[in-house]
Amino acid sequence: MIEEIFRAEWGRVVASLVGFCRDVDVAEEAAQEAFALATRRWARDGLPDEPRAWLVTVGRNKAIDRLRRERRHAEKLQLLPPPAETPMPATAIPDERLELIFLCCHPALAPEARVALTLRALGGLTTAEIGRAFLVSEETMKRRLTRARTKIKGAGVPFAVPNEDLLPARLGTVLAVLYLIFNQGYGDQRVDLAAEAIHLGRMLVELLPDEPEPSALLALMLLHDARRDARTRDGELVLLADQDRSHWNTAQIEEGRSLLRDTRGPYAVQAAIAALQTEDPIDWAGVADLYATLRELTGSAVVELNRAVAVAETSGPRAALAVVDAVAVDLDGYRYLHSTRAELLRRLGDEAGARTAYRRALELTTTDAERRFLERRLAACGSSGRSGRDGPEM
Repeated sequence: MIEEIFRAEWGRVVASLVGFCRDVDVAEEAAQEAFALATRRWARDGLPDEPRAWLVTVGRNKAIDRLRRERRHAEKLQLLPPPAETPMPATAIPDERLELIFLCCHPALAPEARVALTLRALGGLTTAEIGRAFLVSEETMKRRLTRARTKIKGAGVPFAVPNEDLLPARLGTVLAVLYLIFNQGYGDQRVDLAAEAIHLGRMLVELLPDEPEPSALLALMLLHDARRDARTRDGELVLLADQDRSHWNTAQIEEGRSLLRDTRGPYAVQAAIAALQTEDPIDWAGVADLYATLRELTGSAVVELNRAVAVAETSGPRAALAVVDAVAVDLDGYRYLHSTRAELLRRLGDEAGARTAYRRALELTTTDAERRFLERRLAACGSSGRSGRDGPEM
């Protein structure tokens, strides 16, 4: 129960503390101390009536304690009014977590630093988890976060909610953050993170109704999340082709489709692909064409890897393998590169090559469900025939 509350409330508590002290570092540390104290107190005394309010109050006191200890923050401390008298200023943004995203997406920071800071502060992701999202090592991501925080302090980057007319300028990074949070939840079976991203996506659509990409991102997340209950069976991953469609959330699929307005932006193209993948039969040629469009828009090697899956369905595994091998150097640290390559090699009858690729994917995977799936594929390699239905889409 305590762990569930922590997962659900981390982002709100940090967002509230950032609004209070205007310092992400201080807010994160104060939140960590509040959650640590809660672990001890709640286990002994039981849950308080309002856990979030308890955490915010304790966190604010911890933040004040830290600022008092640090001489360089003495002036800032004097400016801080008592917690009970410091309501957040009214803004156009309807949720403190969404405010935190816009705060962290300050244009003075590099785009990757904005996303990483937000994932750390809002999602409570570890440095290793953020590194995996960016396909870099934990040490590399640690250095990036340190540089970003140093720049914030050294340059005096103000942590204040931007005026309403400045929101569209930060929109691109905000959308990237939301989608990374969703993907982290979807890929690692963290339902709370995926639900949080969808919830914030809905508010973003309400906040910026004339911007097409927020609607497209919400559609994309809904269409993926609609298949969540069918992605696992008895705790094991199930590939797209083998999923029980009766377990798909048809209401989410319909809502996602209704949000599709055009296919010009990158999220709109991805949403269109996700929509095609909910059809029966799937229009794989259409999926491949849309991935080609997306590749032109983004230049992403991951997009090209995904296109290989559609190419396998339309032109066969050998053509798809050529696409995969073309991006292998760029994505060597990406587990899906190796799992996709393994599947294609297996379908081509190269079982030795498939086993090598499965082992490499196993080295990189981070979830138990994916590990068990890959271990089954590796064990079956050489002992089963080919299956034209098999593919890496999940």
